[in-house]
Amino acid sequence: MDKPLLIKGLKKMSLFLLCCFIGPVVVHQAFKNQGHPLYIPVLIAGLLFLITAFYYGFTGIRTLVRALLGARKTKL
Repeated sequence: MDKPLLIKGLKKMSLFLLCCFIGPVVVHQAFKNQGHPLYIPVLIAGLLFLITAFYYGFTGIRTLVRALLGARKTKL
């Protein structure tokens, strides 16, 4: 088990959880206020949070698996 890599993976997963909660809230608030002049920027910010959540989710899981199981040793 690679402890520094595990800590790096846990940091990515914590960012994933943060973006997972912030993104949908911001998008929901944007859709509730469609008449507001800042509708488009708020919606874009929410979508960026959601894209960031997907990115950190996939890379965080990959980093955790690599930390717990080790690097791949066979070539395909």
